[in-house]
Amino acid sequence: MLLTGKLWEMLAYILLPLLYLLVRKHINRARLTLLLALATLIASFGSSFQYGYNVAVVNSPSEFMKQFYNDTYSDRTGELIDTFALTLLWSVTVSMFPFGGFIGSLLVGPLVNNLGRKGTLLFNNIFSIVPAIFMGCSRIAKAFELIIISRFLVGICAGVSSNVVPMYLGELASKNLRGALGVVPQLFITIGILVAQLFGLRNVLANEEGWPILLALTAVPAVLQVLLLPFFPESPRYLLIQKKNEEAARNALRRVRGWDDVDEEVEEIRREDEAERAAGFISVWKLFRLKSLRWQLISIITLMAGQQLSGVNAIYYYADQIYLSAGVEANDVQYVTAGTGAVNVFMTLCTVFVVELWGRRRLLLLGFFTCFMACAVLTVALALQDTVSWMPYISIACIIIYVIGHAVGPSPIPALIITEIFLQSSRPAAFMIGGSVHWLSNFTVGLVFPFIQVGLGAYSFIIFAIICLLTTIYTFLIIPETKSKTFIEINQIFTNLNKVSGIYPEKEELKTFPSDTSKQQ
Repeated sequence: MLLTGKLWEMLAYILLPLLYLLVRKHINRARLTLLLALATLIASFGSSFQYGYNVAVVNSPSEFMKQFYNDTYSDRTGELIDTFALTLLWSVTVSMFPFGGFIGSLLVGPLVNNLGRKGTLLFNNIFSIVPAIFMGCSRIAKAFELIIISRFLVGICAGVSSNVVPMYLGELASKNLRGALGVVPQLFITIGILVAQLFGLRNVLANEEGWPILLALTAVPAVLQVLLLPFFPESPRYLLIQKKNEEAARNALRRVRGWDDVDEEVEEIRREDEAERAAGFISVWKLFRLKSLRWQLISIITLMAGQQLSGVNAIYYYADQIYLSAGVEANDVQYVTAGTGAVNVFMTLCTVFVVELWGRRRLLLLGFFTCFMACAVLTVALALQDTVSWMPYISIACIIIYVIGHAVGPSPIPALIITEIFLQSSRPAAFMIGGSVHWLSNFTVGLVFPFIQVGLGAYSFIIFAIICLLTTIYTFLIIPETKSKTFIEINQIFTNLNKVSGIYPEKEELKTFPSDTSKQQ
């Protein structure tokens, strides 16, 4: 507990002055209102934080949970569960989370079109509060099935929130703040992972008595969001384009911008609406068929697959072994892991403030190339660590560098890109596809990597290095810079890339936009 307190104190001394200076700079330059800041905080803490927390929460108490599975089975049958069956049960428990995430991604389109962005986030908390109760009561009820079902439900919650929060914040923010606020959900994902690691220390809650409480704490941000988010506005774009309620959209814009004159922004949204009217509702299948959205679709599939197949989960899987080989005591590995989580939080926080300065494209290139170099050097270091005494320290440095690289670009930017390169009618379908690729890739790595690791050993990371390099090349060749551009301006860039005619067929989503020199505030 003392170490945990010192860690938070150190982070506070480092981060709070930086946060104050940089936020003040953004407030002066882009007029970040208190309402918009609070909406970002509540949406991200109530949803994205849960995603990160549930990613990491089962790692520390796994041995106690497996023992609970064994004891429960023994009480029912009078026999101990065999090793294979126990391993299978635990694998199902872990894999239910990404599987639920995939199902949640498929629900995004219908939910946001019928309930709105804010309404979907509020409804989504059902998939957090109910399983939190189940997991908290599982030990008393002596039912490990409740944990497995709950992991599936919190996976649905994460699948919905990982897509809807960036969509909601991207549509609330002005173009000057869209990048910074679009990265905040990823910041809270990393904070959720770090909090799960800290609460998961063996002298905190990762023990025989505390693990049900550790699992049930996911309900806290959900309850806070249910209580507070109703006081904040719905997406103005959703209100105007899909609900056709201009007055409600104007009121929402006035509240989040902090001024009354929102005519230019309403006009920009109306122009987007007029440009999309011919297309009507864009389903997932229709999105795959539209030539005018071909490169946008290929880009989100490439970036979301690259994000998960770049080896981020494998790095964390391998980290404990590397720390042990470097001489870290077995009982101290948990603290080193938490320290790595703190680095991840710090670098993601930095990304929030540099994304509008450096741009999305540069951060993607920097991040994926850094991950490529880290994986390549890590492969060499792992191959030589038994013959060269100082190689384990190189391996630790590679892990930290990889975490920094992933936090700068591959982790936060792809979801932001989806928000920016699609217009209103196609955005829900795009998030469904991007989210499905994200979760299927996540599930695939979790399922396949242990076998790759057995077969290739130290050379496993060659595969991830190649994927990072290929994603870097694709980003360099295809992905445009979207910083400080309106959604229409970004789509005009892709119009040329897709080689569609100036006057689009009736069923295409995009058509020629009238020249507009007005700038969204």
